[in-house]
Amino acid sequence: MAAPTSKPGKTKQLTPSAAWYRIEGSERDWKGEAKEDLIRWYWQMLLIRRFEERLLELSKSGLIHGPAHASIGQEAGAVGAMSILMPEDKINGTHRAHHQVLMKLLAAVTPQGLDLLADDFTGDMDDVLYRFMAEIMGLEPGYCGGRGGSMHMRDEASGIGGTSAIVGGNPPHAVGYALADKMLKRDRISIAFFGDGAAQNGATYEAMNIAAVQSVPTIFFIENNLYGVSTHLSDITRETRLSSRGAMFGIPSIEVDAMDVVAVHKAMVEARRIIREDGGPVVIEALCYRHFHQYGDMPGSAFGYRSEEEEAEWRSRDPIATAEARLKKLGVLDAAQLQHLDELLSARVKAAAERLTEPDPGGNALRIPQHLWPDPGSKDEGIVGDLSELRGKRFLTRDDMLNGAVEQKRFVVAASETLASAMQRDPRIIVLGEDVHRLSGGVSGMTRDALTNWPERVLPMPIAENGFSGVAMGAALNGLRPVVEIMFGDFCFTAADQIANAIAKVRHMFGSGFPVPLVMRVRISPQTGYGSQHSSDPSAFFNLLPGWRIFSPSNGFDYIGMMNAALTCDDPVVIIEHTDFYQRKYDVPKGDRDYLIPFGQARIVRPGTACTVLAYGVAVEHAQKAAEETGIDAEIIDLRNIDVHGLDWDLIGASIEKTGRVVTAEQTARSLSLAPSWVAEIQDRFFDYLDHEIIRVTGGRAAPTVSAVLNRAALAQVSDVSDALVRIAGKTKIVA
Repeated sequence: MAAPTSKPGKTKQLTPSAAWYRIEGSERDWKGEAKEDLIRWYWQMLLIRRFEERLLELSKSGLIHGPAHASIGQEAGAVGAMSILMPEDKINGTHRAHHQVLMKLLAAVTPQGLDLLADDFTGDMDDVLYRFMAEIMGLEPGYCGGRGGSMHMRDEASGIGGTSAIVGGNPPHAVGYALADKMLKRDRISIAFFGDGAAQNGATYEAMNIAAVQSVPTIFFIENNLYGVSTHLSDITRETRLSSRGAMFGIPSIEVDAMDVVAVHKAMVEARRIIREDGGPVVIEALCYRHFHQYGDMPGSAFGYRSEEEEAEWRSRDPIATAEARLKKLGVLDAAQLQHLDELLSARVKAAAERLTEPDPGGNALRIPQHLWPDPGSKDEGIVGDLSELRGKRFLTRDDMLNGAVEQKRFVVAASETLASAMQRDPRIIVLGEDVHRLSGGVSGMTRDALTNWPERVLPMPIAENGFSGVAMGAALNGLRPVVEIMFGDFCFTAADQIANAIAKVRHMFGSGFPVPLVMRVRISPQTGYGSQHSSDPSAFFNLLPGWRIFSPSNGFDYIGMMNAALTCDDPVVIIEHTDFYQRKYDVPKGDRDYLIPFGQARIVRPGTACTVLAYGVAVEHAQKAAEETGIDAEIIDLRNIDVHGLDWDLIGASIEKTGRVVTAEQTARSLSLAPSWVAEIQDRFFDYLDHEIIRVTGGRAAPTVSAVLNRAALAQVSDVSDALVRIAGKTKIVA
């Protein structure tokens, strides 16, 4: 059959709904800027250049462990961007962020009215160079204690939320900073700096879309230097005008020559105007060029992916050299003044390096003084906090409840009331998730009471778990207490980058000492026939990430206390919610939705002597039924808090010492079982108590499939726990 040859009917050209344009720099713009501003911008660009040149020397001498991604050639973009920021505005960046971070650090300590031609550095300014260089070298005096190095930098006091070495990882965080500022009514903006590589990343698009629909004051600053390592932009995208990405999301978008510091300044002034008048966000595509390879001091042409001619053409437009020429021409600075600035800045950078190095005895090489290294014994400090924020709070036990007035409530009703009560107490709590603002409380009814009282704090999110999880982390770092709803446990894996690389690591990576108060509610429903991609329990995934605390409630009373503890905690907490519980009624304290249950406190739900059963979630009920069915006197422990920090080893150890035998009971697939880590720990701690091998009860190896028969077979049932009890107790199963 021949292909159709008819022409389309009448066509109409479509254009973006948002403004999309280029800002051109000119000689006239330079003439229109104040002399003091031009001197300051040149001073800043030259300082970045000399600082990074010294870093490359240190790296070549083996004094920097890991890569040093220099921004040499891209200084005008950073300086132009910083020129309009206030101290309280926030930034983040990627693996190549020395230039932006250095400028933000210095801006926080540089005195107003400092005469850059006459005055020397203050002690605080010198300290910035010293501490930033120390951080890049992995040394204890650094801003993050040496844990962040070149690619991971945070300094709350300077407005640096935290850079990310994961390409595309940081834009959602900046949206979160801005969301917090908007909801807390603070007049600030946040900037995400990233490159052309991240502009192809899904998390970046998710962040742009969320920023646009929530209308938050974020600037997405794309440093388009044409290369992701060695791959040219045209090799990986047909549309190389990266500002188009913003325009397609309805975001005003600006292209600018980032080899011209004044042009970048003009673009940023325009972006701030748009945010002030329309609420934001804005995309700026800054066209620039890095002089060297991805890292180190060799040009890209040495590796064969760029030509020497291309590099020479871009170097002829070097932002510092062109600025010098213009400043001379305008009569702003003469040759002597330019030389003076160069000598001053070079000397201050050299002095910082000298504070961090010493001659190696017996040679000309330099080494790092031993006292500057972090203490190796501190390697695991600061993964999570010490829970001191929970001191003095009101905790409740089940016995306490039974001694007072009790009412029966459906799990989802009690959960909804608990969240609403917490939001009443703490205006910083917000909710983010898919469909949370519809269906009278989301897909499970958990936000019903929150919607009734605070609909503006229940924010609908697109189907973009990675994006809105990252937004939540940024919001948590900037003053909010977000509650993130993940509709199905498997969807955590689509958010794995933010869950694993950002939220789990942020406290430790940046030197700890700051809160990350984020709660993630994860619904699991392996029994409902939704199939392999909607039936997983991701608890074991979170347990691989020691920056998370994990609650897994088995009843309504525990859920109330766990949610309140999670909402009080300054660490990230995930609450695993099994939908089997949702419509069941449980005893809860009458009219009380404000008590807490401690982290790290398991509960014996059935005392016994024959064996110890460690269970959580629905497996607790399975174990109780199995003990009744078999007549075996099992001691059943509801672990409740199932992360590595929260297992109640005192209670577990006392039980094992009494029984000498252990069964672990989980409903989930064997590959997602938590028990292997428990077994290893039990053998390390309590091997002398054991009289029998530890028996694990789990589901099958595969995830559940849709067929009802296969679905049931894939999950551990009461009968599986019964078989394990009979085996470990050496008794015959009782048949009714």
